[in-house]
Amino acid sequence: MIALSLAEIAAVVGGQTYDIPDPAVQVTGPVVRDSREVESGSLFVAFVGERVDGHDYARAVVDAGAVAVLASRPVGVPAIVVEDVQAALGALARHVVERLGATLVALTGSAGKTSTKDLIAQVLRSKAPTVFTPGSLNNEIGLPLTALSATEETRFLVLEMGARGIGHIRYLTELTPPRIGLVLNVGTAHIGEFGGREQIAQAKGELVESLPEDGAAILNADDPLVRAMASRTKARVILFGESGEADVRAENVRLTDGGQPAFRLHTPSGCSDVTMRLYGEHHVSNALAAAAVAHELGMSADEIARALSEAGSLSRWRMEVTERPDGVTVVNDAYNANPESMRAALRALAAMGKGRRTWAVLGQMAELGDEALAEHDAVGRLAVRLNVSKLVAVGGREASWLQLGAYNEGSWGEESVHVSDAQAAVDLLRSELRPGDVVLVKASRSVGLERVALALLEPGAEGEVSAR
Repeated sequence: MIALSLAEIAAVVGGQTYDIPDPAVQVTGPVVRDSREVESGSLFVAFVGERVDGHDYARAVVDAGAVAVLASRPVGVPAIVVEDVQAALGALARHVVERLGATLVALTGSAGKTSTKDLIAQVLRSKAPTVFTPGSLNNEIGLPLTALSATEETRFLVLEMGARGIGHIRYLTELTPPRIGLVLNVGTAHIGEFGGREQIAQAKGELVESLPEDGAAILNADDPLVRAMASRTKARVILFGESGEADVRAENVRLTDGGQPAFRLHTPSGCSDVTMRLYGEHHVSNALAAAAVAHELGMSADEIARALSEAGSLSRWRMEVTERPDGVTVVNDAYNANPESMRAALRALAAMGKGRRTWAVLGQMAELGDEALAEHDAVGRLAVRLNVSKLVAVGGREASWLQLGAYNEGSWGEESVHVSDAQAAVDLLRSELRPGDVVLVKASRSVGLERVALALLEPGAEGEVSAR
């Protein structure tokens, strides 16, 4: 964080100081909520959770080097005490962002947010110092913590914004007002909570409504609900996509033999060829979104294409591809899942597995409400249409719907199997995998299906296969 004294912070957040010998002492380290992340000069934010009360760690974090604790009650060590710790954290983030002068880029969407955010960050940091959301810390706590990690050298601040209801993104944009706002898509993720795609579009569009007149709204030309958001913003609109009307678009889209996308990038200032290191055609849209942001910030087509071609995956368990010594390829995409990302992952598996045996190890897609049965059934059917060699549906009711969809799609359904849990899936794979197979693992985060991928990659796991 930029250096601020405890007295300044207390004034910004409207707090009272307790047990602080010298209010002029500065916070020079990171602002953290996890006591394990404390460094010398840190400010520790004490949240009260369902299982853990951060106030209980006050003495330990000060002993570890924290300058003070942002708390809701006195804790016997240097502290700034406020009524609402979350609101105070947000106020501090707003203050720091206003002082920085960095260009703030915010993005949202139903699918692909984190992958796109990682691409934007990698492209922009090839131009100037860039701070961006780590992983998927895109809520009312993670977002201000990310903003507070910026320093005087930061020129670009890239923030992912998530929403579980109307008003959530509006609140986040009040904490960190963006100049550039990007909306990727409107899908069915969390549709059970929102009630419908129109409600999701209403929530996502709060981002472009927050933009200033001299800002830029970057919208997906290929998604009608996103494109319609152009009427909801005062900012200049830039379209990206494969549509001929897009300002930043892709032509000659194809996949390499390894399943990596390649295309000709067109921008208003020129064209250049891109061959990505990431896997799956769905990354073309993500790359175009990143390219539109970079073009708005003054990068040339050649600079953008070079950075996109060099970019990798920065966040774990998102199309994370590992090849074992025996030639089995494990694709760990188990961080989260919704119908759109599940379809994209299956298509990527089909492309990567040409001429090889492919396995789709899939679990529940959460928060789909009344759409859950139809969406799980559709994913099972798609696996059949893409000629995936075997579907392993893991879990309870939703997994049975995946398996049933595959079975009902045709005779191939006999190649689908329903198992109870991750360990059962691991046992099945260990007994049936052959050298050269490709295994995709994907489900909503709550399922914890990454355990399957990690077990398949344990030292010695390949020996069980190659010994048969």
